[in-house]
Amino acid sequence: MSLGDRIRSHVRDNPTGMVHDLLFAVAWVAFVTVLTSTVFTSAPRWAYYLFMLAGIPAYFGFFISLEIAKEQQAARD
Repeated sequence: MSLGDRIRSHVRDNPTGMVHDLLFAVAWVAFVTVLTSTVFTSAPRWAYYLFMLAGIPAYFGFFISLEIAKEQQAARD
């Protein structure tokens, strides 16, 4: 199986998850860019990269808390 076939198969099996991942990444990069260009204008360049790196735990924290909220909502219904 070629790499292209594997990618198409993965996208076909996980379409909404990949869209959520992409939307989160775009929103996080936009947030960090706006934050470092308006609020922290005199911050060193490494602070920008540190904010970008903070997107990894933010991503997992957001989606884990979303799953917990969904489970709690389902338990209440």
